[in-house]
Amino acid sequence: MYEKTWKQHKGVILDSINGFDVIDCKTCGFKHIVPIPSQEELEKIYKSEYYTKEKPLYIDRAEEDIEWWDLVYSERYDFFEKILGKEKNKILDIGSGPGYFLLHGKKRGWKTKGIEPSYKAASYSKSLGLDIIEGFFDNKIVEQLDKFNVIHMSEVLEHVPNPKELLNLAFSLLEHNGILCISVPNDYNPFQKALVEVCNFSPWWIAPPHHINYFDFDSLENLLKKCGFKVILRDTSFPIDIFLLMGINYVGNDIKGRQCHIRRMNFEKTLYKAGLNDLKRKLYSCFANIGIGRHVVLYSQKIS
Repeated sequence: MYEKTWKQHKGVILDSINGFDVIDCKTCGFKHIVPIPSQEELEKIYKSEYYTKEKPLYIDRAEEDIEWWDLVYSERYDFFEKILGKEKNKILDIGSGPGYFLLHGKKRGWKTKGIEPSYKAASYSKSLGLDIIEGFFDNKIVEQLDKFNVIHMSEVLEHVPNPKELLNLAFSLLEHNGILCISVPNDYNPFQKALVEVCNFSPWWIAPPHHINYFDFDSLENLLKKCGFKVILRDTSFPIDIFLLMGINYVGNDIKGRQCHIRRMNFEKTLYKAGLNDLKRKLYSCFANIGIGRHVVLYSQKIS
């Protein structure tokens, strides 16, 4: 590994793939690829290609898995209502995808709005009766919007060229003490490092140009602090990499990957049906506190 400077970005090169380097950027405080794709390249990917070429089965599988997704979403809305009360129920979902998160909230009585750049995903969510703006979250869209009590951003921040800029825009749209909930992949986590160092896996989670940024719990929390947020809860998702450690290699194998995902869903649904969802939440909170789990999920509040 060695250091190199790309204009304002500087850091140790961790990995290289398809003409991109992943650096542990001293300037940004988190890992990201260089060169960073242009806005024009990203618009082409996310407006028309992402749900057709990159994730063609995403919407169909989200519909198949809706019972499990509703459990995930219910926990998030439960937390929002616990902190804010049920009357502060205006929510914006940035990168709303097929819309099931917003649909869950609408059924609970929340006032919902989504922003989604993909024509396919935006059209699908509109067919569910949801209020969706088709486009990228930027200054022009912000000027059209009122304030929100909650902003939700699931698997978005890893895709954008300037995460700090996006968080500043989100900050401007939140009411005082409003909640920002972010979920991003937990990359370069301890399980992944063990698989690379001991089991000769290549770093399969690196996916340029779609994934630009690679966060862990500390780097994302530090970025949120810089933008005026206070993290009030660390959470995560099932540490799916544990199947790889057990010898089930799903990398590049959609059938095995789907089987592992079904096992993960069965695990969580069974605990819920047994009345042990609170136990599951405590377990995942412990995972988050030691840096494992497939996703970094942070709940933060606007404090200034």
